[in-house]
Amino acid sequence: MKFIIALIKPFKLEPVREALQDAGVEGMTVSEVRGFGRQKGQPVFYRGAEYNTTFVPKIKIEVAVSDDLAPRVIEIITEVAKTGSIGDGKIFVLDLESALRIRTGDTDHDAL
Repeated sequence: MKFIIALIKPFKLEPVREALQDAGVEGMTVSEVRGFGRQKGQPVFYRGAEYNTTFVPKIKIEVAVSDDLAPRVIEIITEVAKTGSIGDGKIFVLDLESALRIRTGDTDHDAL
């Protein structure tokens, strides 16, 4: 099993969600987060004045999938979230040792 964490631009959430759902992803966790990378923040205009913000708003998607579905999930997120401009985001892939569905006690693949 793999645990995939993707940081994407907020306006790309719905297209990514739809594409993942169409590919068979049965669940995900989504969080609104802020951070910075090479961009080092972004300028914001408020009442005619420019302010530099340290953190850029992003959406964090977390998905647990089987090993065979992971490459397709990564491909979908990459294709759908890409705009070609700076700040498109990152994808991190981790090995998932185990999973447990609390309600039923299902474990590992059955819990996904």
